[in-house]
Amino acid sequence: MKRTTLGILAGLVFAVIDVAAMIPLQIPDKSTAMIAAFINRFAIGFLIGGTVFPLPGWLRGLIVGLLLSLPDALISKIYGPILGVGIIGGILIGMIVDKWGKE
Repeated sequence: MKRTTLGILAGLVFAVIDVAAMIPLQIPDKSTAMIAAFINRFAIGFLIGGTVFPLPGWLRGLIVGLLLSLPDALISKIYGPILGVGIIGGILIGMIVDKWGKE
């Protein structure tokens, strides 16, 4: 499967899982928060699949996951869960795209 396609699929799965985990939480303006989380997590997969850095996939994923999660963490002041999930998801997607993605 092409790297871009794999990144898009992985980003969609990551986004759905992250939004599903938000369902039981009490969050002001929950629908907006869920839409923003979906877009952010999808973008992580999309960009990992579409970028080419001279780095291993896990490191590329870590960087993309951190950079895209950091603004949300700063705005919400919820650093651990947002950065942790973004970084772990980025690392996993980076490894998946490197292992099974083709140019």
